[in-house]
Amino acid sequence: MNITVFGIEKVKDEAFNSVIKEYLKMTKRFANIKERSIFNKQIAISQTKGEVEAKKSYTKAYEPFLNGYNVSLDVQGEELDSFEFSKIFQESANVNFFIGGAFGFEKDFLAKTQKIISLSKLTYAHKIAKVVLFEQIYRGLCINANHPYHK
Repeated sequence: MNITVFGIEKVKDEAFNSVIKEYLKMTKRFANIKERSIFNKQIAISQTKGEVEAKKSYTKAYEPFLNGYNVSLDVQGEELDSFEFSKIFQESANVNFFIGGAFGFEKDFLAKTQKIISLSKLTYAHKIAKVVLFEQIYRGLCINANHPYHK
């Protein structure tokens, strides 16, 4: 199984990054998992112009990676418990997670993904959402493998 987590972030926070690296290491026995941070000049400029332009730049940056089973994280998405979340990994051998930028996603981008989920009704900073997502990925893979971590 191949899992990729895409995020739009300018600078990585080493404290959070070390936690993510730990989950990447633990997850290796279940899946090949990668983290891809995407931030470019177009995104930086568009975010200063406003929501519409920013969302368009996120779509443009993410669209080339829409293959396999695609999951968007969006505040309006479906809230899942960990067992429901674990079923995502039964959909395809290639699963991509897309974390929106500061302004979220365009409706057109969301329509191109197979599932839209919300980690919570709360709004998280990008780096916190990413850590929560990596923990849930590990937990979901453990559930599917009947590993005791999830209990």
